[in-house]
Amino acid sequence: MNNLLMHPWKLLVVAFVLLLLGLLLPLLMVLGVLPSTFLLNFLAYAASFSGMVLGMIGAVLYSRIHTK
Repeated sequence: MNNLLMHPWKLLVVAFVLLLLGLLLPLLMVLGVLPSTFLLNFLAYAASFSGMVLGMIGAVLYSRIHTK
């Protein structure tokens, strides 16, 4: 965890992947590629929410490190 705090761009990459997963899962469910189950719906929501939170934390850490 300390490594992610020292390099916030890694945290931003993880956040981007989670946000992309949170976008692609519902899209694939709407297109009928994946079945719409409670578990997949919850996984898509959790990935989207955690990606947003991690992205905000990563942006704050990045700005704190690079404004000094």
